Amino acid sequence: MITLEKRTSVPQWLRYATPLLAIGVTILLGGVIFAVLGYDAPKALSVFFLSPLSRADQIADLFVKACPLIIIGTGLVFCYRANIWNIGAEGQLVLGALGAGWVALSFPDATSYSILILMALAAMAAGALWALIPAFLRVRFSTNEILVSLMLTYVASLLIDWLVRGPWRDPMSFGFPLTPLYADAALIPPMILPVVGRIGQLHWGVPLALLIAVIAGIIMRRTLAGYQVRLFGEAPRAAKFAGFSPSKVTIGVMMVSGALAGLAGAVEVSANIGQLQPNISFGFGFTAIIVAFLARLNPMAVILAGLVVALAELGGDAAQISLGVPKVVTGLFKGLLLFMLLAGETWTNFKISVGRKS
Repeated sequence: MITLEKRTSVPQWLRYATPLLAIGVTILLGGVIFAVLGYDAPKALSVFFLSPLSRADQIADLFVKACPLIIIGTGLVFCYRANIWNIGAEGQLVLGALGAGWVALSFPDATSYSILILMALAAMAAGALWALIPAFLRVRFSTNEILVSLMLTYVASLLIDWLVRGPWRDPMSFGFPLTPLYADAALIPPMILPVVGRIGQLHWGVPLALLIAVIAGIIMRRTLAGYQVRLFGEAPRAAKFAGFSPSKVTIGVMMVSGALAGLAGAVEVSANIGQLQPNISFGFGFTAIIVAFLARLNPMAVILAGLVVALAELGGDAAQISLGVPKVVTGLFKGLLLFMLLAGETWTNFKISVGRKS
C-alpha cells in the first residue's frame, strides 16, 4: 500500500531544490510537447527560453513584462502566507487602473508629474477596497474568499467595459471603446540610463516593482505585522492564543494584496498603454499566482520568479513569430509549471511510504 506521511522536518535544501526541479521537469515536458507537435524540440526550446535574452533591449523588455507580475505576486505572498486565498487580483488590477484613470482623465491638462502620485494613491485605494469585499464577507459571514474574489474579477471586467464604451469614451475615438489619451505628465516616463541611454521599453515602474518586493521581504521577516502573517499561516491556534486577531489579519492581507494589484494596473496602463480600453491586462492577476508559488511565498524571490514566468511569456511570442508555434503553448507551459509546483509542494511536506496493507 502506498501512502503519504507528513514529514516531521523538512530539509532546507529540499525547499530550494523543489522549484528548480519543477522548472526542469516543465522544460523537459515542454520539449516532449514540441516533438509531438512536429517541431524540432531543441530549436524550439532555444527560441522559447534563450532568444528573449539575446539582446540588451530584449532583456529590458523582460523586466517590463515581469513588472506587474512582481508587484501583484508580492501582494499575493502576504495573503497566501496567512492562508487567505485571494484569486481575484485580476479584478483588483482593473479597479486600480480605473482609479488611476479617473484621476488622469479628471486632469487632462496636467503638466506636473505629481499627478502620478495621485494616480498611484487612487489605484491602491480602489484595489484595496475591491479586495475588502471578499475579506469582509469572509470575516462577517464566513464566505469563501476564493469564489467571491474570483467572481468579482468578472464584475470588474464588465465595469471597465461599460465605462470605456459609455461615460468615459473619447468622442474622437471613431466608435472604438477607448478613453481620451492621458496627459504626458500622467504617463510613467522611460528610464534613460547613463551612457547607454534608453534600452527597449524600460520604464520607472520596473525599479518601483523591485523596491516593493525588497520592502515586502523586510516587512515579512523583520516586523511584528509580518510575524503575525507568518504565524497565522503556520500555526493559527498559536496565533489566536498569542492574542492576534484573525479578522484583522484577513482584512489586512487582502487589502495589501488588492492595493498592490491596483498599483500594478496603474503602472501597466500609464507606462505601456496611455489610455483605458476594455482589455488592459493579459491575465497578469492570474499569472501572478504562479509567480507567488514559484517564489515559495518569499517576497524577495518573487523578483526571480517573475522574470522566469515573463521569460516564458516572451518566449511564447518569439516561438509564435519564428516557428509558427500556437500561442496556447505558452499557457500550456504555465499550467505545467503550476502543476509541477503543486506536486513539488506535496513532495516537500510529505514522504511516500510503501508497505503492506494490514
